[in-house]
Amino acid sequence: MARDAASFSSDEEDDDRRNLIHQNDTKPAPPPASPPAEDRAAAFDVEDFGPRIDRRSKLSKLAKLALDKRYLFAVFLPVFIVVVYFTADLHSLFSYDVSSIKANSFGDRMRESELRALYLLKQQQVGLQTLWNRAFRDLGADQNSSLSGSNSSEINKGHQSLASSSASFDDFKSSVLKQISLNKEIQDVLLLAHQSGNLSVEGADGFGFDRCKKVDQRFSERRTIEWNPKSNKFLLAICLSGQMSNHLICLEKHMFFAAVLNRVLVIPSFRVDYRYHRVLDIDHINQCLGRKVVISFEEFSEIRKNHLHIDRFICYFSSPQHCYVDDEHVKKLKNLGLSMGKLESPWKEDVKRPNKRTLQDIQAKFASNDDVIAIGDVFFADVEQEWVMQPGGPLAHKCKTLIEPSRLIMLTAERFIQTFLGKDYIALHFRRHGFLKFCNAKKPSCFYPIPQAADCISRVVERANTPVIYLSTDAAESETGLLQSLIVVNGKVVPLVKRPASNSAEKWDALLYRHGLQGDSQVEAMLDKTICAMSSVFIGASGSTFTEDILRLRKDWGSASICDEYLCQGEDPNFIAGNE
Repeated sequence: MARDAASFSSDEEDDDRRNLIHQNDTKPAPPPASPPAEDRAAAFDVEDFGPRIDRRSKLSKLAKLALDKRYLFAVFLPVFIVVVYFTADLHSLFSYDVSSIKANSFGDRMRESELRALYLLKQQQVGLQTLWNRAFRDLGADQNSSLSGSNSSEINKGHQSLASSSASFDDFKSSVLKQISLNKEIQDVLLLAHQSGNLSVEGADGFGFDRCKKVDQRFSERRTIEWNPKSNKFLLAICLSGQMSNHLICLEKHMFFAAVLNRVLVIPSFRVDYRYHRVLDIDHINQCLGRKVVISFEEFSEIRKNHLHIDRFICYFSSPQHCYVDDEHVKKLKNLGLSMGKLESPWKEDVKRPNKRTLQDIQAKFASNDDVIAIGDVFFADVEQEWVMQPGGPLAHKCKTLIEPSRLIMLTAERFIQTFLGKDYIALHFRRHGFLKFCNAKKPSCFYPIPQAADCISRVVERANTPVIYLSTDAAESETGLLQSLIVVNGKVVPLVKRPASNSAEKWDALLYRHGLQGDSQVEAMLDKTICAMSSVFIGASGSTFTEDILRLRKDWGSASICDEYLCQGEDPNFIAGNE
């Protein structure tokens, strides 16, 4: 800066000198007549003395003016610098513009993506042409076969052709799926160049379209019935068929029966049934309806302590056994202090072939003036099935659903999801233990070989575009290990996450420990259900009531997806073992 100032003042002095010389040149004094040589010295000494003094005074004035300018410049320069500093964008003045470099790198990525996409499109074109030619070749062969007569040998060939048609269709499906997968890869390649910085691609397919959107359950169109029980009329629920999931479905149907009959529902005692209070919030049901409609057996015992008697024990099913109640269960009920009369059934009803019944049938056959009645078991009952199984259930209430996991289990599930899964995950109920024989007794079977199951799961993962799978299973480690190794989408293994063994270093399940619920198999089963019900997409096990209860929760909570399905839905197992 000092050099610049010195240079600037030097230039000013040069300008002053040039101006001075110019001024002397442009305004000369008229030249005197030439005196004799001897007089020239005297003239110089006397006559030229005045002009010399004038010239020197002018020079001193000019020098003083130049000095004053330097002082002014020294004062003005710092002020100028301060003004520029606070008003000018120095970063834009002195920083190097790298936008051209960024643009070039983005352009390079674009060109690479386009070239890769063109290569893949060429592959897809060849694959589709092969598929097209094969279809016409097969069609031509079929036409030639139909024109060649109907002798016995040709008929046999026709049968052979029909037998192989299913295999050809499987090949066709496989080829189409490969082309779909290739098309998805092309999309990913083209989008790759745009997935930088803050740019994000919305939607599961990159175009803002959610391929696994939530199902519109149309809750506003629900058909409901009011539950206004008489406070002194009770219905004891009898649920004996199957395990916890069956009993929960049984309880839901009992609630419908109680509403139709205007009775308070009594939840079974843990001494004859499950510990419902550990997995369900009974008060939640009463709060949703705004009145006392459900009570525990202990509360019922307090109300009826002077007369614990079942006035009428009604069996929904008459065969193969009344109410599914055997002598051992009757003994357990009597140990509660209950007395009862003879078991009766209002009609002939077989568990294996239940008839469709209506609300009017229930009112006609089960209505009674008795204070306490018991009805059981209604798990297999087919009563107003569409009405009872609709989203939110058949009863008028202000909640999403009435029978749902307790608040502690819900919070624990949410903490597990936040710790291990995140908001986008698939839940898989992979039932295996005891399922082989059960499924093979059905037509078609629902027990799939591990490789086939892995292929079905991979297709759902690709469609849902989720990074992780929550696995709820009773399968052995040998099966889950093989399943994990085979679930590969776009060259990446999709991890299967199971609930880990309890670890004091992990805090997601601390609530269960704090309330003494750890290690309870029913609590853990309900926790599994809750995690599955909260998933983005759910793959269930056909024929399992555990799966059906998850689907009920998803439907009621509004979390059901259009991609939800049973494992390998619509497919038969590619291998089925013989019967014993």
